[in-house]
Amino acid sequence: MATLGDLERTVMDLLWATTEATTANELRDAIAEAPAPEAGRELAVTTVLTVLSRLEKKGLVERERDSRPHRYRAVTSREDHTAELMHEVLVTAPDRDAVLARFIGSVSEAEAQTLRTLLGGS
Repeated sequence: MATLGDLERTVMDLLWATTEATTANELRDAIAEAPAPEAGRELAVTTVLTVLSRLEKKGLVERERDSRPHRYRAVTSREDHTAELMHEVLVTAPDRDAVLARFIGSVSEAEAQTLRTLLGGS
């Protein structure tokens, strides 16, 4: 799974924040109002369409072609995407146990408790 650049991440954040399919124009307007790093950035709609096309090729966005202008939505949730990234990194590690140990050692006590609960422990 490919990593996201700043503008791709901003677009995905906007798509993940809504359940409605969104047009490139709506995304462009939202980016102009978005908090950093893209705050106040004036983009051409063609730039947003290029980003959406790249995200579609990466399998992160789907385009509704039955209306004009086309509308876009995230294929999966932010949580699913993040979990897939974590899994991808883990499967490429030569020592998975060491990676897991370092990860677990870096989480807060509350996060550790959540992990215990999810794994069926107390």
